[in-house]
Amino acid sequence: MILAGLPFATIAAIFGAAAAFATALYILKLRRRTVAVPFSKLWEKILRDKEATSLFSRLKRLLSLLVQLALLALLAFALGDPRAAATLIKGRNLVVIVDASASMQATDVAPAKNRLEAAKDEVKKIIRGLGGSDRMLIAQMDAAVTPLGPTSSDTSELERALDTIKATDARADFPRALRFATDSLRGVENAEIVIVSDGRLGEAVDSAGKVKLGDDVKLSYLPIGRGVRNVGITAFSVRRYPLDKSRYEVMLEVTNTGPEVEDVELSLFADPQKGGPDDKGVLVDLTKLRLKPGERLPRFYPNLSGASRALQASIAPLEGSQDTLPADDKAYALLPERRRAKVLVVTPGNTYLEAALLLDEYLDVQLVGPREYVEKIAPSQQKNDVVIFDGVTPADPPRAHAIYLDPRGPGSPVAVEAEIKTPGFDKIERKHPIVRWTALDDVNISKGHRLKPQPGDKVVGSSDGGGPILVTGQRGTNKFVALGFDPRDSDLPLRVAWPLLLLNSINFFTDEDSQYISSFRTGDVWRVPVVTQSGQAKLKMPTSAEAMIPVHEGRAVYLGQHAGFYELAGGDAPAEGQSDAATKTAFAANLLDADESAVEPAKELVVDGKKAGTLSGFQIGVRREIWIYLLLAAVILTAIEWITYHRRITV
Repeated sequence: MILAGLPFATIAAIFGAAAAFATALYILKLRRRTVAVPFSKLWEKILRDKEATSLFSRLKRLLSLLVQLALLALLAFALGDPRAAATLIKGRNLVVIVDASASMQATDVAPAKNRLEAAKDEVKKIIRGLGGSDRMLIAQMDAAVTPLGPTSSDTSELERALDTIKATDARADFPRALRFATDSLRGVENAEIVIVSDGRLGEAVDSAGKVKLGDDVKLSYLPIGRGVRNVGITAFSVRRYPLDKSRYEVMLEVTNTGPEVEDVELSLFADPQKGGPDDKGVLVDLTKLRLKPGERLPRFYPNLSGASRALQASIAPLEGSQDTLPADDKAYALLPERRRAKVLVVTPGNTYLEAALLLDEYLDVQLVGPREYVEKIAPSQQKNDVVIFDGVTPADPPRAHAIYLDPRGPGSPVAVEAEIKTPGFDKIERKHPIVRWTALDDVNISKGHRLKPQPGDKVVGSSDGGGPILVTGQRGTNKFVALGFDPRDSDLPLRVAWPLLLLNSINFFTDEDSQYISSFRTGDVWRVPVVTQSGQAKLKMPTSAEAMIPVHEGRAVYLGQHAGFYELAGGDAPAEGQSDAATKTAFAANLLDADESAVEPAKELVVDGKKAGTLSGFQIGVRREIWIYLLLAAVILTAIEWITYHRRITV
């Protein structure tokens, strides 16, 4: 035992002075005043009784003195801050990282609700075992790192901070959490990082390299969880057919990350939550699957219908199988919104062209002759999404995106050079969206014209002997596609590629594909296009909670950590003539992470080549300051003295 406060000599001096003062007061208390009485006979009997009990009375008074001296001794000793030599260490500085990633929702830690709740129970034990000089900071680790309060030794404050931790559907950013912890502990003594997790964290390496802990920082690992069997959805995507947008196809993948064969039931629901948060939607498909240990099973569902906007996939274990993690049992996707596009066709008459445009029911097609366009449509500045010029080239370009079939003259967006005989698509820019899913290699063309693109234009198709015959580019704010021959001078209108080329071009103009968002991945920073002038947008979460988020360069920026359907609206009211729907968009988010679905806890944690140690030095209910207990004893003695005095035991 040593004294961390006042030295023993000082304590002895204080105690001696206080004891002498108390003893003097005690002696003064015993002195009796001399009082003359007229008749001593009346007091003789009393004095005789008192003499009989004088020894007991002296003992009581002595006991009272001893209690007071003991009280003074306790108070003086407390001033010395006595501590056991073995436990006289400087206070620890702890950063406790609590894993709140998706895998911590695993339900294999009964009676706790899930791994996160079990982790919080363990951290509460740490808090209650803190020494008086220990200081702790609690941080939540998921796709980001969130400190939940200042560094503190207040156990109540720490427990309140711990209760605010909520599970997310994102993977954990372990390197970022370690860098935060090392920065927080830089320059302090007895630094310790405690990782409370199932250990599914990956290597502590990021774009800046390996995380270095330093030799003066202790790393401890508190493992949570024990289950290993789980089946999850690890891929989910949906798209419409380009020629029949009422139908769609779905691709998904189910993965068994456990060591046992698992049987699950896979369900596809159309338009979930349409009638409210509890609406599962219409069942589109139901399949039973058997997965071998570690198997990743892709499934493809072609030619589906019944969903107008949203799809949800979910799996459920069948009898005898186990599924530990519910966070990866559901996946969400949105179909591209079917927006009607206004298409103006300037043509003297082209059955092939009109027939191809009829394939898309979401096109509002208007046919006009070249003269009518010049005399009425162009002067009226009629608004259209796309204008198709069939063998006609206006002197002034339209205020819309345009497709030019066999352009001629000065109004053409690209210069048209000499006629070429039997050109072909010998070179095709196959990754360009306007030629997606087309086969143009063997198209027979009798004649055409060489197109001369301007800088910045894109040659999508060209003939070896003739040069560019399919060019796209942008003039001002509008895009164009120019085809260097009349389709009627080829067999292109007789091929499937003909309507695909037209509809791809229209989709390219209307930017439908670039705005199509099937789903985002949780844990990433989302950048969602939104129309707003206020610099903010309102985001409605899957839980129906709403938040205002910043908009940068026309895109709302948000770190998403929960799976489900979201709605995003511009922060200002719709402009005149603009519908409310024009400022709104919807999207989905999914976990889809096979590593996160692998729920087997890691038995050990290695960072920077060092194995994390086990947690030690925390004992619930015992704090290392003895002076607290000395003061408590002093209070108890004071209470005893008070009671015995008022009951006239020590008087």
